[in-house]
Amino acid sequence: MNIRIAAQIAQTHLLAKKRQTLVAMLGVTFGIAMFITMISFMQGVNQFLEDSALDASPHVRIYNEVNTQRPSLIEQLNPGDFNVVYHQKPKDELARLKNGLAIAQRIEKEPGVLGVSPQVATQVFYNNGPIQLSGTISGVDIERENRLYNLASRLKSGSINALRTNPDGLIMGSTLARKLNVRTGDKVTITTPGGGTRILRVVGTFGFGVGTVDNTKSYANLSTVQEILQKDPSYITDIHLKMFDPLRAIPFGKKLRAEYGYYTEDWATANQAILAGEQIRNMLTYVVSITLLVVAGFGIYNIMNMTVVNKIKDIAILKATGFDGKDIVAIFLLQAAFIGLSGGLLGLGIGFGLSYLLSITPFEAGDFLSIRTFPVIFSSTYYVMGLVFGIVTTVLAGYFPSRKAAQVDPVSILRG
Repeated sequence: MNIRIAAQIAQTHLLAKKRQTLVAMLGVTFGIAMFITMISFMQGVNQFLEDSALDASPHVRIYNEVNTQRPSLIEQLNPGDFNVVYHQKPKDELARLKNGLAIAQRIEKEPGVLGVSPQVATQVFYNNGPIQLSGTISGVDIERENRLYNLASRLKSGSINALRTNPDGLIMGSTLARKLNVRTGDKVTITTPGGGTRILRVVGTFGFGVGTVDNTKSYANLSTVQEILQKDPSYITDIHLKMFDPLRAIPFGKKLRAEYGYYTEDWATANQAILAGEQIRNMLTYVVSITLLVVAGFGIYNIMNMTVVNKIKDIAILKATGFDGKDIVAIFLLQAAFIGLSGGLLGLGIGFGLSYLLSITPFEAGDFLSIRTFPVIFSSTYYVMGLVFGIVTTVLAGYFPSRKAAQVDPVSILRG
């Protein structure tokens, strides 16, 4: 059969029921538009959260956790007896990394490592007059830290050079500084849990755009924090490192733990909640979008069935004049494909428009995230996926009625 003739017959059937054809097209259009909008927005959210987490956290963190679940002395002396120990006092040990500076130097020479930053991190209280807030302070080599987190580009005020040249300098999270009502040049009193106190001058503020960091964290010189804690210059509590390929950080962290015996935490473990949320959002996007397209497919299926019933005499005449079952199937599949393609292209346009409107819509996340508009990713892959899935759904929806039409017996129909 000539494909041109089949296309003309399919067009005649579609135009004969314009309202039904329009409803079927709009079903596909709505499904694909929602798919494009949802996946563009959800992937934008996922990418934004992942980038924020990776920017603000190390790929691997090495630390020494104080073990409170240690065997008691009586269990060591009488291992076979039934021993009961209440309220065992944790061993008085430091959360330091022995030879931490030497370990950092060795790790820095490993292939694939972008940078390493040994540091001293501790909980502190920030005091400014009557205002007292809890947070953390990290004593760092600011050049090493800048290599890992590109701090210079994240400064809201001041400079990293000011911290390098000022032993009592402090670079503070922008939200924390605002809550303390301090600016660059003001002084803040730092108090450690052990009672150590030091007055530091704010020489800069930074903003990562992550509330858990900007609300609580500050940077000081490594030697300054060691002095506040009354520790020696070799005292190190954490080693942060980043790699050129973040995916290599997971096995590399396990290797470091086996080699040095300290605890390691990779970026995937530290951001489990974000990654789990990403999987849930992806699943939700695909489930909702597929459901919409399947519903549209049922609409097309019903319309095609009605067409078979209404055009059954026309189908019988076609078969009587030489059209076989395959030709009838082709005619109905062309109708379904036309509905899918037309509705799909219109859906792509509407989906793009809705995505663009989202991308320019102002969004205020407060202190939690630094974002001005909704995050949206425009990727041709999503549009191809939406169009292909829409056409496949409509063609499948049209196939079963076409099989029914192909089995029409022209003799019995024409006899009445």
